Amino acid sequence: MVSIGNFFFKYRNIIFILFYGALFLPSPALFTEASCGPTYYWWPIILGLLTTVLGQAVRGATIGLAYIVRGGKEGKPYADGLVTEGIFRHCRNPLYVGNILMLLGVGILANSLFYVAIMVPVFLFIYQAIVLAEENFLRGKFGAGFDAYCADVNRWWPRLQGLGATLSSMEFNWKRWILKEHTTQYIWLAGIFLLLFAPIPVWRYPALACNDEVWRDQLLGICLTSLTAVYILIRILKKSGRFTA
Repeated sequence: MVSIGNFFFKYRNIIFILFYGALFLPSPALFTEASCGPTYYWWPIILGLLTTVLGQAVRGATIGLAYIVRGGKEGKPYADGLVTEGIFRHCRNPLYVGNILMLLGVGILANSLFYVAIMVPVFLFIYQAIVLAEENFLRGKFGAGFDAYCADVNRWWPRLQGLGATLSSMEFNWKRWILKEHTTQYIWLAGIFLLLFAPIPVWRYPALACNDEVWRDQLLGICLTSLTAVYILIRILKKSGRFTA
C-alpha cells in the first residue's frame, strides 16, 4: 500500500481532476421519481450541497487556522515540521476528509449511482494508500513524536471534543484561505453550476429552470463568467504581490 500510495501521491492533483470530470459521465440515477416521488430531484440537490459544502468548510477551517506546511517534493511526500494544532488536533488528515466530502457531495448532486457506488470507493482506496505512504515518511522523519500524535488523534474520523475551544482560540486567516483555495474553489463551484444548470446530460435538473433552456443557459453563463472573473482577479492580485497572507 505504501508503494501504491507513493505512486498516486505523485499524480494526486491530476487524479482529483479526473475524478471531478467523471461526474459528467452517463449513469443510472441515484434518486428517481419512482423511489422518491415527483420532486425527487430535490433530494440529490439538498443532500449533495450539504455534503459538499461541509467538505469545503472542513478544508477552509483547516487552512485558515493552521495550514500544514506539507506537500510534495520531487513527487514524494515531504514535510518541514509536524503540525498538530488547529483542525489537526482533531483529525490527522482533515484536508483529505474535506476532499472526500466534497467529491461525495458533488457525486450525490450529480444524481449519479455510478459515481457514488464506484468512483467514491475507488477514491477512498487511493486516499488510504496515499495517507499510508505519507505516514510512512512522517514516522521515519519524526519518529516517536509522530507515533504519539497518531495515538492521540484519529486518522480519518474527526474528534469533535474540544473543537469549539480550538475554533475560538485561533484567528481565522481568511487571506491565506483565499490564496490557497481559490483554484479549488473555482473548480468546485464551476462543477456545481454545470451540474445544476448545464443542458447536458438533459436528464439532470431541467425542472430547476422550468424547462426554459434559454433562461437556464443565460443563468449558467452569468454564473461561470462571474466566477471566472473573480478567479482571474485573485490570480492577478496574487501574482502582483498586492494580495498576500
